[in-house]
Amino acid sequence: MTQWFCEGLALDTISIDDRAVQYGDGLFETVAIRGGEPRLWRYHVERLQTGCARLGLATPAEAALEDALSSAVAGSRIDAECCVAKILVSAGQAPRGYRRDLDGKVTILIGLSESARLPEAVYKDGVIVRLCNTRLATQPQLAGIKTLNRLEQVMARREWHDEAVFEGLMLDTDDRLICGTMSNVFLIDGQSLVTPAITRCGVSGVMRRHVLTLLAEAGIDGEVRDVAIDEMWSCDGVLITNSQFGALPVKRCGDKSWQTGDMTHRIMQLLADSGIGEQPA
Repeated sequence: MTQWFCEGLALDTISIDDRAVQYGDGLFETVAIRGGEPRLWRYHVERLQTGCARLGLATPAEAALEDALSSAVAGSRIDAECCVAKILVSAGQAPRGYRRDLDGKVTILIGLSESARLPEAVYKDGVIVRLCNTRLATQPQLAGIKTLNRLEQVMARREWHDEAVFEGLMLDTDDRLICGTMSNVFLIDGQSLVTPAITRCGVSGVMRRHVLTLLAEAGIDGEVRDVAIDEMWSCDGVLITNSQFGALPVKRCGDKSWQTGDMTHRIMQLLADSGIGEQPA
């Protein structure tokens, strides 16, 4: 179970009048805590602050977010050596109606949950994914950020119950590959990589950003652009990324299979060298 905190105090209820409950009015970040410290913290803060600006919410200062997280970690029974922190920023309690007060004040909630590492074999052998029938709707104002409304992902995740399938990949309404229900996607083409642009819909993950930064530093071509789904069937390999597990090779999607090649190993080594401990060196 998740332990929740607000202003350093444990809580197990939230007002039914909170706009997070009524309208999904707010944002969240899912942060990997490793060795008691939040991983890729700067990227999480920047995405959360960008989201607040987009939604017209008061932007929490980084220091306030750090204090809220530190207080929650200190007061929790969850082992902070390896756990998950969910930072939830709500527009707070308000009278009924879509209109929000102009002051844009927010409530910051912190939830801590246990985290189980994936078997090392999946990093070596890869995972099975599927294409989802549920499409992502175009809405540039919300593209990239993590709003509290995740109904598209919920509907997509309902499409399969096969435990062998690790993730579902999602397209937009124009048959462009966008991301997974909980991950971002990289296609390997020879010695270069491409990841779908997150400008119309989808979430711009912090691990995706980290991988793009590592590629640039290593002199590897990493392109961000629109990607037609047909490109995936002809590429040399596929990786999915997520703030919790790092990067995983994909071994199969439908009838198409890929082998884990040298470029995949190189990317995973770059992640391991950068401190992403899930990646086997």
